[in-house]
Amino acid sequence: MRFPLLAVFALAFLRIVCGLHFFLEGLSHLRDPDWSSAGFRRAAVGPLADWYRSSLPQTGDWTGTLAAADGRSADEVAQAWQASVVASWRRLLDARLKAVPLAGEAEAAAGASLEAARGELAAYVRGIADELADYRLQVGRLAANLKQPGSRDIPFERERLAKKQKELAGQAGGWMKDAAAIGQKLVAAWDDQLPDPAARGKAAATAEPTPLWKADRFVSWSLVTIGACLVLGIATKFNALGGVCFLASVVASQPFWVPGAQATYDQWVEIAALLAIAALPIGGWSGLDFFLKRWCPMARCCGANTCSR
Repeated sequence: MRFPLLAVFALAFLRIVCGLHFFLEGLSHLRDPDWSSAGFRRAAVGPLADWYRSSLPQTGDWTGTLAAADGRSADEVAQAWQASVVASWRRLLDARLKAVPLAGEAEAAAGASLEAARGELAAYVRGIADELADYRLQVGRLAANLKQPGSRDIPFERERLAKKQKELAGQAGGWMKDAAAIGQKLVAAWDDQLPDPAARGKAAATAEPTPLWKADRFVSWSLVTIGACLVLGIATKFNALGGVCFLASVVASQPFWVPGAQATYDQWVEIAALLAIAALPIGGWSGLDFFLKRWCPMARCCGANTCSR
């Protein structure tokens, strides 16, 4: 297969530009300690919305308690959620004490701080008891409506239920944020009881990374790797298809047929570009694949035209 020189240049330029986009985007995520895909996941709509939101961080076991449409009373699930929050604080304290042992008085003070935070959380839950009861009622109604025939097929009904889901998620997020603030104050009190910054650093390292943090780091490093390989022309086809898979996951979070979905024109354009890069043998002409192919044991499996000039 022979291509004009202009076509070779254009496709190589397209590969480099797409690679730079992926590389710089991933690098910006890694450099920003506050970056998170939580906003992207919360904004997801369509059939996969629940899956995207499943990795969102929770304060305690909110999904298994207050957000579960299981017929339990609001007081019962509120107590269960409160217990799950306190249990997470207890696990964190145990991990901190294992990493940085404290003297008897300091350890007792840490336990007292935990009990104070437990009381503060209990008072907070009592203060929003009526709101939690209404929330539980709305959760039950939403679950019943989602089971009704046509709830996913009728556009108006689908839009109404999606709006209600976002509304309930916003309420839950606010309450969990308040509970998390109590936990942050508790951790600050624990830090004050430590002797020096080195001990505080060891204690901070005991905090378990959330599933969202792990997923975000995996995605960020994947973007950097895919981008660098595309720029250099290494395993071009494989990395181009990897970029397509990533962009497809973005598009899937905003299906164009779902009311209220955000526009994804940019992602579709880049998907088309990466598919062209993967389908045409530019790696053997303009990237390092040309030099690496002779050491690749799978070179014959790629076909003669893939790396031909």
